[in-house]
Formats: sequence, C-alpha cells, structure tokens
Amino acid sequence: MLAVVTGGDRGIGKAIAKMLAKEGYKVIFTYRSREKEARKTLEELKKYGNVECYKMDVSNWDEVKNIFHEIGEGIHVLVNNAGIVGMHTSLDSITIEDWKRVIDVNLTGAFYCCKASFPYLKKAKGCIINISSIAGKMGGTLGVHYASSKAGIIGLTFALASELAEYGIRVNAIAPGPVDTELLDKDTKEKLKELSPLKRIAKPEEIAHAVKFLIENEYITGEVIDVNGGRYMD
Repeated sequence: MLAVVTGGDRGIGKAIAKMLAKEGYKVIFTYRSREKEARKTLEELKKYGNVECYKMDVSNWDEVKNIFHEIGEGIHVLVNNAGIVGMHTSLDSITIEDWKRVIDVNLTGAFYCCKASFPYLKKAKGCIINISSIAGKMGGTLGVHYASSKAGIIGLTFALASELAEYGIRVNAIAPGPVDTELLDKDTKEKLKELSPLKRIAKPEEIAHAVKFLIENEYITGEVIDVNGGRYMD
C-alpha cells in the first residue's frame, strides 16, 4: 500500500512518514524547498522501509496535479501535513501577501492534494488525514491567517467526509497543540509547557500515533482528533 505525506522532510511530517514506513507502507513524502534536508531525511527513513521523496509546492496546482499523476495508481493514504506560519501575526501587520501565502499553502494546498489524489483514492477506498491545529479551534498567537487556514482545514474535512463516503473514502483531521520540533526555541517550549495541563508539549511521534489510529479504524470519518494535552477541550 502507498501513503503520501506532504511536508514530510521534518517535524510532524517526518514522524508520520517514519511511522508509515515501519508499518509496511511504501511512503512518498514531499518537500517544497529544503532539498538538502529532504535528502538527509530520505536516507534516514529508508532504513525503515520503501521511501521516496518528491519536490512539490502544494500551493501550485500544476505541480500537484503532475506529481500525483506521476505517482499514479495505488494511493491508499494521503496525509496533508504541509503548512507554514506567516511572517507577521497581528491584524495590523499582516500584509495581503502574508494572508494569501498562508491560506494558499495551508488550506488551498490541502484542497489541491485531495482533488489530485481523488481518482486513485477512489479506486483504493483509501483515507485522507488532514493536519489542522489547536489554532483552528481557539485562535491563538500565530495570527488570523494561520488560525483561519487551520479552521478551514476542519471545514474541508467535514465537507469531504460527507461527499466522499459513498466512494468508501474516509476523511479525518488531527488538531495538534504545540509540538516539540526544531521550529520552537527553548524559551518558547518552556512557556508552552506551562500552558498545558500535562505540563509538556507533544512529541512528533504522538501525532503520528494519532494518524495510525485514524488509518486503522475504518468506521471513523468526519472526525477531528485533538492531540493537545488537554489545553483545549470540547
């Protein structure tokens, strides 16, 4: 079986790709620009199974369409993980270009990947897992563009879960809280730990475990799984 993970060269995406390879999937992860880092990740993940990587900007429809056409048949799992945080976070400082770029990558990119992979997922009766964020439910400090893009991912998940059920395709989302990756400096990590009832932040592997759970449970669709240590509860 084949799994595609966007933004799989580091952080959460890398942990997901590693988990899937260890579970016996052929894994294709994508990256946008960090080719040296992606190649290093590829060599590391090859120790766990059959892994390939492709350069792809998820916000570019032609690139997405062509890459999925090249990958071709056999896609069982799509994990829409690719995402960015904007340069500015306040309404006053966010430029129109900032807004468009974050929405284009985080939300439109996920839509493009769902659309391009649909013919293959339909044949395989596969599943889609979208990586949202706690920010999509409670806002936060990363800016209105980021929160809006991640809330949009939740709406996308609900809409596609309803539409694609007739084809046997399940669509779910995961909304992580802060995750211990290289994107957070030490001081920020310590501050975020204090905001969590569990007094720590998530490990990337814990998000990967949630992905595994959603893949394996074939009667779950249209759900958003919170993995945030109790910081947000609904």
